[in-house]
Amino acid sequence: MSKVIKNHIMNELTRELDGHGEVLVVDVSGLTGNQVNDLRLALGEQDISLLTVKNSLARRACESIGLGAVGPILEGPSTLVWGGEDVVALSREITKWAKEIGSLAVKGGTVEGKTLDAVGVDKLSKSPGRLELLSIISGLILSPGGNIAGALLGPGGRVAGQIKSKAEEE
Repeated sequence: MSKVIKNHIMNELTRELDGHGEVLVVDVSGLTGNQVNDLRLALGEQDISLLTVKNSLARRACESIGLGAVGPILEGPSTLVWGGEDVVALSREITKWAKEIGSLAVKGGTVEGKTLDAVGVDKLSKSPGRLELLSIISGLILSPGGNIAGALLGPGGRVAGQIKSKAEEE
């Protein structure tokens, strides 16, 4: 492969990955062509991209945009996976597919500049996602207000009920 083509591939990969702080690395070499196509189509519906590229080009492109932590994982057959709602949703989807298709191997990834191995990606897939965390936080924020409203309405409701019963007696 000539330097011009390598530079073009690296620039294209850099453009694709720019803005994504998380990348997972999988090995799809054990999959059939139909399985890879099914995987690409299913992940594409969730805005997740897969790209199999030469490790040295991937390493250079990732280092140029601040994803250098993925470098140690890029050994042997490697496919980069990125995109989706957030990194937890991405790792959930990839681990789901890895369990579904036994020959899909999760090698690791990078999250917030830190390298994850396959076990780390599996643990990440079991943690709450962005939307789940937002709902937990909003519940925690709204809980004290609900308690105060209940405390104010409880005794006030009893007083109003007693006044109503006295008014009905007269």
